[in-house]
Amino acid sequence: MVIRNGNVLNVREFATVESEGGSSNDQPARRYMNRELSWLAFNDRVLSECYNEMHPLLERVRYLSISGSNLDEFYMVRVAGLKAQMTAGITELSQDGLTPIQQLSSVDGCSGELRHKQSKAWEVLRSELEARDVLVAEWDHLSETDHLWLEQYFEKYVFPVLTPLAIDPAHPFPFVPNLGFAMALQLRSKLNEELLRAHVPLPPQVDRFIRLPGSAVRFVTLETCVRHCIHYLFPDFDVSGMGLFRVIRDSEVEFEDEAEDLVLSFEEAMRERRRGHVVRLEISADMPKDLQALVVNELDAKERDVVEVQGLLGLHQLDQLIECEREDLKFPPHTARFPERIREFGDDCFAAIREKDIIVHHPYESFDVVVQFLEQAAADPRVVAIKQTLYRTTPDSPIVKALVAAAEAGKSVTALIELKARFDEEANLRLSRVMERVGIQVVYGFLNLKTHAKVSYVVRKEEGNLIKYTHFGTGNYHPVTTKIYTDLSFFTCDPDLSNDAALVFNFLTGYGEPPNLSKIALAPASLRSNLIQLIDEEILHAKAGRPAVIWAKMNSLVDEEIIDALYRASGHGVQIDLVVRGVCCIYAGVPGMSENIRVKSIIGRFLEHMRIWAFGNGGSLPRASAKVYISSADWMQRNFDRRCEIMVPIENSTVHEQVLGQILLANLKDEAQSWQMRQDGTYQRVDVGADAFCAHDYFMTNPSLSGRGSALERFGGPARLRIAAEQR
Repeated sequence: MVIRNGNVLNVREFATVESEGGSSNDQPARRYMNRELSWLAFNDRVLSECYNEMHPLLERVRYLSISGSNLDEFYMVRVAGLKAQMTAGITELSQDGLTPIQQLSSVDGCSGELRHKQSKAWEVLRSELEARDVLVAEWDHLSETDHLWLEQYFEKYVFPVLTPLAIDPAHPFPFVPNLGFAMALQLRSKLNEELLRAHVPLPPQVDRFIRLPGSAVRFVTLETCVRHCIHYLFPDFDVSGMGLFRVIRDSEVEFEDEAEDLVLSFEEAMRERRRGHVVRLEISADMPKDLQALVVNELDAKERDVVEVQGLLGLHQLDQLIECEREDLKFPPHTARFPERIREFGDDCFAAIREKDIIVHHPYESFDVVVQFLEQAAADPRVVAIKQTLYRTTPDSPIVKALVAAAEAGKSVTALIELKARFDEEANLRLSRVMERVGIQVVYGFLNLKTHAKVSYVVRKEEGNLIKYTHFGTGNYHPVTTKIYTDLSFFTCDPDLSNDAALVFNFLTGYGEPPNLSKIALAPASLRSNLIQLIDEEILHAKAGRPAVIWAKMNSLVDEEIIDALYRASGHGVQIDLVVRGVCCIYAGVPGMSENIRVKSIIGRFLEHMRIWAFGNGGSLPRASAKVYISSADWMQRNFDRRCEIMVPIENSTVHEQVLGQILLANLKDEAQSWQMRQDGTYQRVDVGADAFCAHDYFMTNPSLSGRGSALERFGGPARLRIAAEQR
């Protein structure tokens, strides 16, 4: 594998920054990694994929776009939160011993380096794109014919949408919304030499990259087009200076805990969010200094929040380039498999589930099976009730359509919609109104808790009895993200699990205390304590001289109590392997603290999103008697204390083998997409050749265990995996 410029951020360098406002606490710093710096290191790993020449060129551009979008959200939420703490005078230390001021100082240094690397990455990728006949052109490199076409394009498609705004005593500087992108100008009157200033918003409704006509793949940025057609907007003026700027605002939603109407409270919060404080102001380096000063002053931005950018602003919009027809520069298309077991039952989901539990592995297996499950429930006259949680979905969601059809067919339908799903609040409000109009009982959950659990529950009359069918997911009911996120969909009619699901829904929709559940663990009531108990059981096995092993896969690991429990387990000889995609605050491989803990992060074609936890139960892994769970939760304080989450045991033998011996094992075995944590908390890409094992490739080319039915025999069974001792 060839990786150019694959050096990574050294977050330790920035974690030691001493800032005004307090000194660092050495002991916590050695025990826990800073959450914010860990996240920035994760985003740097994403950015590093820009240089991974094993990926097609346009896919490398996609990683840069994702890195840009990630950094925007980081500032909107995490940095905004730190600034709010600083403003409020909060001096409480983070788990690694830093005050909010110290964390901001560290974040500024680390993100500054990351921004620089992003700009350099675009320079490299732009050059490589040009070499492969995909051109993002400057005005001076275009022909007169191109200039004429762009002017005509501007007149037809851009000019009607733009609103030039004068800036003077009669026209104050306009409000710039979150992620607003605009042009600031200095103008000189052709009539009397009067100097004026103006502001031109560049709306997101206009393509950022304009495709030029012809067989060649050529683009021009929107700002380039506007810059050279500015005379259409200001015909009586000459432009003496101009530049671009971009605004990122605080986007956390605050609402009244005592609000009588949660919907009205959230509608007001949405309006307030649009006017959040500026937490980052990006200004193009070519903007004249006096014009820069005007923009900074009018937006009331603090000096430390102003970033001068060399090169392209708004890197997240590079994803528009990927839509061009150059399929040779993209990943080969992947067609998700539909579970053959359901086909063998005549596409009857209920019959297939009744026969045996099924787990569907997205995106390798189609999300259509989840849709089909609910569509059949909506159309089946024997189905009497459907209950559904919705955290994120799409405006045209087939899940919502199925629920609407069920309600119109006279079934009892309950939908628990989480209004506090970040950046999906407004969409979820709109969906709730659609569903209420057709008679769906819409519930919004708790004021102080997010409902993050992913559950569908269907009650069906069968031979005089009510049989309950349940779907538990690790990801959202979102038909788009299921094509790029790796997640699990677990279908069962196990009476204990289904009864637990019913109790969970009653808790979510009523006033009751957290229920006593038979098999499921529920946050905030019992999930953390159950996990710690499972870890402690492995310690007991180790003390008794039996094999003691923990394998776990998740998106984030932050919770101190869990980290301490893992350190304690490591000290007793428990062998712990963690696959943590993003934020990870534990230190791996430190003598005397975590020498038996190994941590890796997988960054590849698909975004690793599922949560799987396995405990050896007195033996090595993988093994049939191991305790295996799937969950909607990461190991974070917010998941354990401020969200409704579930942890579901996997007991069916076939599903158990698939989750543990196929999915989780493949992730541990992966080399091609893996980054290994060093003792100091930094990550190093696993140094392997082109034939290295790739979990994503394995899943795309091998049948799953629980969903493939008789196909397993035709394929000779699944490809059995083994993991080398040195990888563990």
